[in-house]
Amino acid sequence: MYLGLDLGTSGVKAMLIDGDQRIVGSANGSLDVSRPHSGWSEQEPAHWVRATQEAVAGLKAKHPNELAAVKGIGLSGQMHGATLIDASDKVLRPCILWNDTRSHVEAAALDADPRFRALTGNIVFPGFTAPKLAWVQKHEPDVFAKVAKVLLPKDYLRLWLTGEYISEMSDSAGTSWLDTGKRGWSSELLAATNLSKEQMPALVEGTEQAGKLRSELAAQWGISGTVVVAGGAGDNAASACGMGTVSDGAAFVSLGTSGVLFAANGSYLPKPESAVHAFCHALPNTWHQMGVILSATDALNWHSGVTGKSAADLTSELGETPKAPTGVTFLPYLSGERTPHNDAVIRGAFIGLGHESSRAVLTQAVLEGVSFALRDNLEALRSAGAGISRVTAIGGGSRSHYWLASIATALGVPVDLPADGDFGAAFGAARLGLIAATGADPTAVCKPPVTAGTIEPVSALKGAYEDGYKRFRALYPAIKSLAH
Repeated sequence: MYLGLDLGTSGVKAMLIDGDQRIVGSANGSLDVSRPHSGWSEQEPAHWVRATQEAVAGLKAKHPNELAAVKGIGLSGQMHGATLIDASDKVLRPCILWNDTRSHVEAAALDADPRFRALTGNIVFPGFTAPKLAWVQKHEPDVFAKVAKVLLPKDYLRLWLTGEYISEMSDSAGTSWLDTGKRGWSSELLAATNLSKEQMPALVEGTEQAGKLRSELAAQWGISGTVVVAGGAGDNAASACGMGTVSDGAAFVSLGTSGVLFAANGSYLPKPESAVHAFCHALPNTWHQMGVILSATDALNWHSGVTGKSAADLTSELGETPKAPTGVTFLPYLSGERTPHNDAVIRGAFIGLGHESSRAVLTQAVLEGVSFALRDNLEALRSAGAGISRVTAIGGGSRSHYWLASIATALGVPVDLPADGDFGAAFGAARLGLIAATGADPTAVCKPPVTAGTIEPVSALKGAYEDGYKRFRALYPAIKSLAH
C-alpha cells in the first residue's frame, strides 16, 4: 500500500492506493485560515500536524490492515508558504500562506533586481516565499534573526514525519530562490534576501527517497517495517502526476479555490514577463508552465455568501448549457491577480449592472469572469511557447457542466472529463510514494485516466464569447487606476 498526503489550504487529505494504483480509501482533516489584517493569510503549522493525524486516523478506522501495509508515502502541499523554524525546530511565527499579499512592496523590489527573473524564470510574485522573508526581516527582525530553516508547508510535515530537512524541485521553484533551469538553490538569490543555503532544506527530485517514517509514528499508525517518504510535489505538480499530465503538451485546467491552467514541458521554457510560472515538474528533467488566477471557485463561493444561496443552487439556476454573455461582466480579482497582471492590489468588480440584472445574470457573469480569466492564462501560456490543443478538467468546480462548457467556449479547446475517480494531488502524491518505494518508471506509473467524456466549445456562442472576452480584457486597464 502507498499513502498520499495532500496538505491543502482548507484541509489535509490522506489517500491509500494499492500496488495497482487502485484507490483503497481516503479521509480528511480540516484546516482554517487566519486573516488578522487585510491581505494577510496565515496558518499554524501545528494545525497541519493535527489535521494530518485526523486524516490518517480516519483511514486507520476504516482500513487498519491496509494502512499497516504502507511501504511508501508521498507528500503534496500548498506552495510558497514561509514556515520559519529556529535551531531547535520550534516554529517562530504562523506560516505566511500562498495567498498572502502583504509583501507586495518587497516583491516589487526583488523583481526589480534582474537576477531573479534571469535565474528563476519567473516574476517575483507577492505570494512567493522570498519576499515574505524580506517582509519578516523588515517588520519582525527578532524573528528573522532566529530563522535556522525556511520550509515549505509540506516539507514541515516531512520534518514531523521523518526528522529530515528536505524539499524537492517543483515546490522549491515557487520560492524565488531556485535556479529553475539548473534545479538547485541559488546562493546569489538567497544572499539578496540575507539568507544562505544552510537555511534551506536539501533538494531531491519528487520521485526520489526523502527520509523514512519515524518509528514512533509508524507504531502509532499500526505500520511495521521501513516506510520510505518520497520527495513529493507542490500541489499543482502533484495533481499533474495524478492526472498523468507529465509529457510535453499535456495540459489540465483546475477549478479549485484558485484556478490553474497547467501544461507539462519537456524542456525549460521561461517567459517571466507573461506572468506565466515556469517551474520544475516533480519528475526528473521535466518542467511545467502554469497560469494562475487567485479566485476560481472562491469567486463563486463569495457570490454564494452574498446571495445566501449554495453554489450548487446558483449554478443549477443556469441550466446545463451556456448562454451568450448578457453584457454584465465580472472581474474575479477578489484578492488581486497573478497571471497575466501580477497585481496584488487590484480588486474585483461587476460592470454593466442594470435594473434587469437578476441573481442568475450575476451568477452567469461570475462563471464567465473566471472562464475569461482562464482565457487570459491560455493566451499567456501560448505566448510562452506552450502548445495546448485540449485540457482535462479537475477540481471542485469541474462538477458544473455549465461552467466547463463556458470554459471550453472561452478557451476554444475541448475539455476532457476523467472517468469517475479522484486524480488530484493526494493521488499524485501516493503515486510518487509508490515510485520512491519501488523504483518503478515514473512515466509508466503517471498515466492519464480514461476519458469519460469531452465537452466541446459551443460553436454557436463563439462570436458572443469573443465579444465578451474583448470587453473583459478592456476592463482591467480601465479599473486599474482606481485601485492603485
